[in-house]
Amino acid sequence: MNFNPDQVYAVDVFKDLTMNQLDKVKEFYDDIKLKHAQLSEKIKELQPNITSINEYKEKYLDHKQKLNELNEVKEQMTKFKHSIDDLKKKRFNEFMKGFTVITSKLKDTYQILTNGGDAELELIDSLDPFSEGVVFSVRPPKKSWKQMSKLSGGEKTLSSLALVFALHYFKPTPLYFMDEIDAALDYKNVSIVASYIKEKTKNAQFIIISLRNNMFELADKLVGVYKTNDCTKTIAINPSKIEKKINRPGDDESEEDDDEGDGAIESE
Repeated sequence: MNFNPDQVYAVDVFKDLTMNQLDKVKEFYDDIKLKHAQLSEKIKELQPNITSINEYKEKYLDHKQKLNELNEVKEQMTKFKHSIDDLKKKRFNEFMKGFTVITSKLKDTYQILTNGGDAELELIDSLDPFSEGVVFSVRPPKKSWKQMSKLSGGEKTLSSLALVFALHYFKPTPLYFMDEIDAALDYKNVSIVASYIKEKTKNAQFIIISLRNNMFELADKLVGVYKTNDCTKTIAINPSKIEKKINRPGDDESEEDDDEGDGAIESE
């Protein structure tokens, strides 16, 4: 018979217990033994899925790849954001540079066209000039400051032309087409505008539709449109050649002058 010290210890522990207490211990022991057996059966029934480990590895590697791609996209987004900020700063600086030049030239041009008036461009939002826009105000001679909507027809024309000429000074455009810009102007202002176009904008070509003599008298070339017998006709005139022909003595005509023609070309 083998000697087990644990059994001796168990006897010593239980020898002082009553029968009722021993019954409870036995019930507790049986209950634990039953649960142990049940758990053992469940463990035997379990079939671990070994492939889940490989799936976890694949998911982990995929997650790591996606995380790297996300970090790369974030870096590119940061670079693009810096580029956009640099472009916005450049756009702001270029705009303010041009705005300053145009505003200064607008004042000078408006004073010339109105003989003493004043004009001003103001930013509604000086920190972000592209969000709200610009206010254009003028002060005609011997009058108070007004916005464009409060001006008369002639005052609006002179203000608009002053702005056009100021923009042309900053960034010249090779060709302008204007339709009866002098319709609302009096004789004096028509002459002022015509003289300004003639003298101050020689680096551009102006095509102007006008019915005012003091406007087209200063033109380098004239194209007239008229109607006879229900037929529209045009005639092109070179004023400088006409003037030479008028001022030239009749007996001093040269072969070169004959080649130039009389300065008028008519067509249907």
